[in-house]
Amino acid sequence: MSDTNKTEAGSRLEPIQLFNDSTFHFECRKGLSCYTACCSRIDILLTPYDVIRMKNRLELSSAEFLALYTKPEMLQKHGLPVATLKMLDDEEERCPFVKPDGCLIYSDRPSSCRYYPVGLANLREKEKSDHDQFYFLVKEDHCVGFNEKKEWTVAEWRKDQGIDLYDEVNKKWLEIVLRKRSFGSKAKLSEKSREMFFMISYNMERLRQFVFESKFLSLYDIPEDLVEKAKESEVDLLQLGCEWLKCIFFGEGTIKIKEEIRKNQGNASQQEEQTAKAF
Repeated sequence: MSDTNKTEAGSRLEPIQLFNDSTFHFECRKGLSCYTACCSRIDILLTPYDVIRMKNRLELSSAEFLALYTKPEMLQKHGLPVATLKMLDDEEERCPFVKPDGCLIYSDRPSSCRYYPVGLANLREKEKSDHDQFYFLVKEDHCVGFNEKKEWTVAEWRKDQGIDLYDEVNKKWLEIVLRKRSFGSKAKLSEKSREMFFMISYNMERLRQFVFESKFLSLYDIPEDLVEKAKESEVDLLQLGCEWLKCIFFGEGTIKIKEEIRKNQGNASQQEEQTAKAF
């Protein structure tokens, strides 16, 4: 199951596999007795595109957003640091963006909020096709939305909630996370590698500075179009960062260390050390 799915104590997973053409009844709207009740005491892992959308909506830098609205956690099976949304320190432990009338940043809400009440599970860590993933329903005790008449297919729900764009932008990042999980403790990352992963995932300003103001471009052969796009777009900058992580973690992808650097440095750990100097 993907770590990007929303979880909450008291919720249960429907033990039925759903696919894009599977149907379910659900509606969330003002007037329901449970409206916004699902926005308390929740654990939301933020994806890179979540942070890009939310920090830009709030007109904050990545560092400011991370400091104000997130807390760091470590994915135990992956050895990777991630950011989770920090709940309010009150009795209800509510999401800081939710008010009685609804979500203040609804059009830029995180991907896990968009998926809810659907959860996504992956059967394979890489090279996924449409047949390699399935969905399930998260049913919470207080939720009456499942009693509504509105019927959806999973595909219709994804389209209505704008999930496809989020999944496309986060695809490379999530593949890296899933592959790291498959390696387990056999591929323990150094502190510097974890720091670089977190920067690429969540701090676009720092990543931009690293790519364009350090020795980074002199160390790696990078497709020119990838560099040019990264200059203009945070989404493309994220894709460049993910390609670099694939190079560092797995020795593959479109970014490769320059041949003269590779010959001088020899092995992967020495290459990482060289990159760390630029970092």
